[in-house]
Amino acid sequence: MKKKLHLLIIVTAHLITTVVVAQERLVNKANEQYQDYSFSPAIDIYKRVLEKGYVSADLLKKLGNSYYFNADYDEAAQTYKRLVEEYPADVGPEYYFRYSQTLKTLGNYKDSNDMMAKFMEITTNDMRASAFKDEKDYLDEIRENSGRYDIEQFQYNSPYSDFAPSFYKEGLIFSSDRDTGNLARYRHTWNSKDFLDLYKVDADSISTNTVVKIGEEVNTRLHESTSITTLDGSTLYFTRNNFKDGKYIKDENGVIRLKILSATLSDDGKWTNVNELPFNSDSYSTAHPALSPDEKTLFFASDMPGTLGESDIFRVEINEDGTFGTPENLGKTVNTEARETFPFVTAEEILYFSSDGHPGLGGLDVFATKIKDELFDRSVVNVGGPVNSQMDDFTFIFNEETRKGYFASNRSEGLGADDIYGFLETTPLELDCNQAITGTVRDKISNEVLVGATVKVIDEENKEVSSAITDSEGNYVLSIDCDRGNFVRATMQGYVPSEEYLTKSDGKPRIIDFYLERDRVTAGFGDDLAKLLQLSTIYFDFDKYNIRKDSEIEVEKVIAAMEKYPSLKIKVNSHTDSRGRDSYNLWLSQKRAESTVNYMIAKGISANRLQGEGFGETKLVNGCKNGVRCSAKEHELNRRSEFIIME
Repeated sequence: MKKKLHLLIIVTAHLITTVVVAQERLVNKANEQYQDYSFSPAIDIYKRVLEKGYVSADLLKKLGNSYYFNADYDEAAQTYKRLVEEYPADVGPEYYFRYSQTLKTLGNYKDSNDMMAKFMEITTNDMRASAFKDEKDYLDEIRENSGRYDIEQFQYNSPYSDFAPSFYKEGLIFSSDRDTGNLARYRHTWNSKDFLDLYKVDADSISTNTVVKIGEEVNTRLHESTSITTLDGSTLYFTRNNFKDGKYIKDENGVIRLKILSATLSDDGKWTNVNELPFNSDSYSTAHPALSPDEKTLFFASDMPGTLGESDIFRVEINEDGTFGTPENLGKTVNTEARETFPFVTAEEILYFSSDGHPGLGGLDVFATKIKDELFDRSVVNVGGPVNSQMDDFTFIFNEETRKGYFASNRSEGLGADDIYGFLETTPLELDCNQAITGTVRDKISNEVLVGATVKVIDEENKEVSSAITDSEGNYVLSIDCDRGNFVRATMQGYVPSEEYLTKSDGKPRIIDFYLERDRVTAGFGDDLAKLLQLSTIYFDFDKYNIRKDSEIEVEKVIAAMEKYPSLKIKVNSHTDSRGRDSYNLWLSQKRAESTVNYMIAKGISANRLQGEGFGETKLVNGCKNGVRCSAKEHELNRRSEFIIME
């Protein structure tokens, strides 16, 4: 019996070991295909392992990502949900973010916001968290931008994947995995679709109405996609898998990277001189080229060193001799820690791109930002629906002269996996961040409004941008570019200029009132020198008439003025609060006036230039008269001295 039991244990252990080893082999095989971007077979294998009861946080992460990057957001959400619920200690911030994105894509904004809140809890200095904090009402903003486009299906869509339209002559070049002619052996395993090739339509004649594959000089047995041509149609930039001498090249992790290539159109209409761009690499991807209006700058997406997220938008100069400069990241206003990709630049220097890092409706959304003057830190705006949807929306192109354009989406109502849509912009998208600045300019001493004062907007390069003149009520109105830092400066003849610096902002209106100081004191008989010199009030302690230490410096300013102007004569008027008998207050104020005069005489001012008079409680500055309850601070305002200029 013991032998049988022992044998049973051995057999059972062997079977368990065999099953575990088999499961591990399945997982390892799936992991290899995952690293190779072969996500569809990875999904099948991971699912098989899950069905056998073998589960781990790593497996759920990879399966969730496989669904996520194949835009199967329903399955991705279910997988990420299981990851969050079963392995909360192993959920990194990126998985909360992706789970939030999948929920948003499915229209579950409440749970999506909850996951973003979790993401924010465990991240520091992440731009996506900052954007979420700053844009809690981002759906309202997207709704405001929506309804600007009339869209329609592209008549040349197929039941397969059609995307990446680009303007070419009178027509378009686009990417598709419709009949490649390469049979199933060249089927790519990212999403089990055929390899992508470049096609053109209506490019040579408006009446052609046929889709033609670009020649074999460009199209190969791997992926070709996302292209841009120069305005004269002579140079083509396009994306291709890393492919050389008939073989594909993998990086050290076994990943086939993407590269940008160029080609030149020969006189016989064939694409020749197909060359890689010099900043390509076997270690990272460069893809999705776009040109600036002057064709001196190439924009593209990459995960090269210096990338902030999964992929960023970069630019590189194209020199006159055809060489290239050093790629430059567009920075953290455009790029986030997620995906920024598929750039396009219009004639008016508007950069359109797709992102799942900026607040959107779900998946990849199309965003726009103005990059005129090579400034890449202006506001990024979601273009709204119906261009953007809960699914992936990307490869947006636009002709500002005709107000027409195209984009691609994998929304459910399409004909294929991805479809191209045409659109007409009916209302221009507002990209300028204009902030209204209003206010009043006044004299700091008298508080009188200053009519005819000039208020200028000066940028950070110290260049005047705009100006306004105050009206009959001292008011001004200005508008500033709130995507930039600006100085708002008020000036008027006879006054010291005053300014305030405004940082980049959300564009909410601001009120800035200016109180200008006179650049010289011009006084007349009867004026209070305390106001002209902007003295702090000369206060006295309750029931005391000696000058307080904190008031001595103010009296010294009057002495300095009298020393500078030997003919200046001053009458010191002293006042009390209402507490105490009226007769006593009159006596106390007289003593305070005499105390101030004596202090000034002791400091060297001639007695014949000074007078002093006490007014008791007869000239209160507030309503704290006899019988009125007031605070100590309110009573203190009445215990003061004035310095009146005499003839």
